[in-house]
Amino acid sequence: MKNRVTGLGGFFFKTKDPNAIKQWYNKHLGLNTDQFGCTFWWKDKEGQDCSTQWSPMKEDTNYFKPSESPFMMNFRVENLEELLKVLEQEGVTIVGEIEEYNYGKFGWILDPDGNKLELWEPIDKAFL
Repeated sequence: MKNRVTGLGGFFFKTKDPNAIKQWYNKHLGLNTDQFGCTFWWKDKEGQDCSTQWSPMKEDTNYFKPSESPFMMNFRVENLEELLKVLEQEGVTIVGEIEEYNYGKFGWILDPDGNKLELWEPIDKAFL
């Protein structure tokens, strides 16, 4: 596969009080926060609308499991199904099954330190 990762799709982290931390980042850094955190909009090299998500989550979330890490990165990918097949052949641990939504497909892997990484084949126009 030529292009495995095309960009950072998001950064998710655990916090005691997601609403308070969103307010702090809004006030002090000017992030335009909403219920999900903050969405950063940009254009890819072809001029297509793209997004990257910053999301604080409750510290008791199970979304990062099986990782015990307090954060999870989301990487944008071009062909999730093909990439997961290649990664599995390379011995990478795949977590769960592909999930599909109107804004893209998601898959998960573990890095050598046990950090869960989310892979996202996005449909950015679904957010517009």
